Amino acid sequence: MGQLIADGQLRIGLIGAGPWATTIHAPGLADHPGTALTAVWARRPEAAQTLADTHCAAAASSVEELFEQVDAVAFAVPPSIQAELAVRAAEAGKHLILEKPIAADLAGAQRLADAVAGAGVAALVVLTLRYSAQTQEWLADLAQAGGWAGGGARWLSGALLGGEYAASAWRQEDGGALFDIGPHALDMLDAALGPITEVVAARQSPGDLWHLMLAHEHGVVSTATLSLRLPVQPTVVEIAVWGQHGYRTLGRKPGSAQESYTALLDDFAAMIASGITTHPCDVRRGLHLQNLLDQARKLAE
Repeated sequence: MGQLIADGQLRIGLIGAGPWATTIHAPGLADHPGTALTAVWARRPEAAQTLADTHCAAAASSVEELFEQVDAVAFAVPPSIQAELAVRAAEAGKHLILEKPIAADLAGAQRLADAVAGAGVAALVVLTLRYSAQTQEWLADLAQAGGWAGGGARWLSGALLGGEYAASAWRQEDGGALFDIGPHALDMLDAALGPITEVVAARQSPGDLWHLMLAHEHGVVSTATLSLRLPVQPTVVEIAVWGQHGYRTLGRKPGSAQESYTALLDDFAAMIASGITTHPCDVRRGLHLQNLLDQARKLAE
């Protein structure tokens, strides 16, 4: 599994050097007391070198060279690339920090989950909403109250119309709103209302506007409306539930992505120190969400 560096920090390698790697992963890994950003690899060597230099890390010339220098690997690359490289990282005995969705399709997600299980490594998915203290308190209150009959999620944004993520090929061409923000919405509804057992209906309207109807255990039904191509400012993010105790909502606080990533690293370091590989947001969660995404895409075709 590699050796911890002298002060007990985990040595983390980062694969990817795009906007999300630069603004969330790299500074989070470099600043956290339990981790050290040790190496960076990207398909664009000059971008990897720049990011590595910014955080006093090494720029690896290959994925294999990065693996040799680290205890764990964080990914900030398109789903299809992540699924391939993360399997190789797990087989090399490296713990994983995975972006969502964990793969481009269900078969790739299953292979990755199997590789993680076979290697016995820890693997957490960057579901940023779930790691925030605000979300955890909200979900705990819902669980204590009980009696929720339904719910809904709305995530409406113009992120793919312009800005730093508008040039993302996988978001524009392959995933869109369903694959980029869909995992967040599905994860939150599942956590709030109980396991989603089936995507009952899915439709993609012009402008990448997605409408989903979801069946949960115990007869609960929820809906999700998603788009990254609506001229909405600021972005609308709302998760709501209703039932015996009224109507309760949760939004997204500005800056929460950085705070959530720090909380993820807290959990990640603790898991590795204690030898635990299970977590509410581990790779099996990623596989469950991938199955729901696969159902939704097929229903919308």
